[in-house]
Amino acid sequence: MSATTPGRHFPQRELPARVALKSPGGSPGLLDGAWWPRSRDLLRELPALIDVLDPRWARITHICVNPRLWPVVPRKIPVTGHMVKAGWFKAEQDPHKLLLLSYTAGRWDLLVVPPETPAPAAARLMAAATDGTGPQLTASGLMAAEATHHDATAVDRLQDREEAWEYEGGASSTYAATPVSRLLVGM
Repeated sequence: MSATTPGRHFPQRELPARVALKSPGGSPGLLDGAWWPRSRDLLRELPALIDVLDPRWARITHICVNPRLWPVVPRKIPVTGHMVKAGWFKAEQDPHKLLLLSYTAGRWDLLVVPPETPAPAAARLMAAATDGTGPQLTASGLMAAEATHHDATAVDRLQDREEAWEYEGGASSTYAATPVSRLLVGM
C-alpha cells in the first residue's frame, strides 16, 4: 500500500525504523549509530529511517550504500516531503555501513544490521555502534566481532579484505558493553 499526495508518491510506513543513535555531544567515532531494517528493500525501508533522522540531524539529501547487501539501489527514494538521492560504491564502502549526507549539516555513518539478524545479536550490535567508550571499529569490524564472540551463523559472514584485516587483528575485535544514553526507536 502507498499513500499519495498531489504530484508525489510516498510509501506508507506501518512500522517505525529500528535505529539507535549516539547521544548528542558523545565522543566522535567511526559510526554515529545503527539501523536494523526489516528487509533489503531501500524503497520500503529508508523512508521510516529518514522520518526519524530528519528532525534530529537536518534534512537528509543523499545516501550511499554498498550494493553487495542491497539487491536494488534506486537513484531516488521518495521520503516524507522530499526525495533522497542514492548512490553506491562497491570497493570503497563498507558493505555494512549506510552513509547519510545533508547539505546543511554534514555526514553521518550508520551500521546496517542485516534484517535476518536475530534480536539478541541485533541489540548487541546496535549497542556496540552507539557506545562511545569501547574500541572504535568499522561497521564490518563490529559484525566480525559479533560473529566471533557469539553464534557465527547469526550475522552475515561475507568478508572482504578490509573485514579480514579487522578480524585478524588489524584492530581490536573485542567489545565491552557499557550502558550509555542513546536514542532507540522502533525496538
